[in-house]
Amino acid sequence: MKKLIILLLCLCMTGCTVVRIDTTSIDNILSVVLSKENNLYNQIGKGYKYYIPRGVSYMDTDELNDKLYSNGIYYYLYIDAVSYFYKTKVDYQENPNLYYSKKINGNKEGYLEITKENDKYRIEFLYNYARIEALVNKKEIEQVVLNASYILSTVKFNDNIIELMLQEDYFTNREEKYDIFASKNKETNQEEQKIEIEENIEN
Repeated sequence: MKKLIILLLCLCMTGCTVVRIDTTSIDNILSVVLSKENNLYNQIGKGYKYYIPRGVSYMDTDELNDKLYSNGIYYYLYIDAVSYFYKTKVDYQENPNLYYSKKINGNKEGYLEITKENDKYRIEFLYNYARIEALVNKKEIEQVVLNASYILSTVKFNDNIIELMLQEDYFTNREEKYDIFASKNKETNQEEQKIEIEENIEN
């Protein structure tokens, strides 16, 4: 028993810091999670890596787009290595008419936008040169924002690999190009992505 207590004390004094997060406040989730410098990772892609929190599962990768899953919800993660390499600025204007709209400033830029679509809510969360999209029920918003915050805040890029990919025209030879930092005129690929998300939810 004495050894167990000593072991527990050692574990408490070292390792990760546990932070209590009030999941009823989106603003609180963003301020707490995004303010921490977290070097954890458990998923590696071509030129990037990130941390998938407990309860979220990796499913598939298509180029620089990862598909994740948790509790009936699909998370679509888009990595914009080109914008990262050229340090492109985020172009986003907050929209007070949406369910939630906030631009994120600081060392890393981004935005969180939540749009009500019929009885669902579309989450579009861009941060740290990566974006997550998901279509959820209202009661699931906070948990999805929390998971997405952990994922996006831990994205790390490998400069050497990205530079090599750029030199090899890795990005320019793709049939489809994703510019996630473009202005919020979402009329091109958004409808196709919406159909794919909705089909997955129905299944």
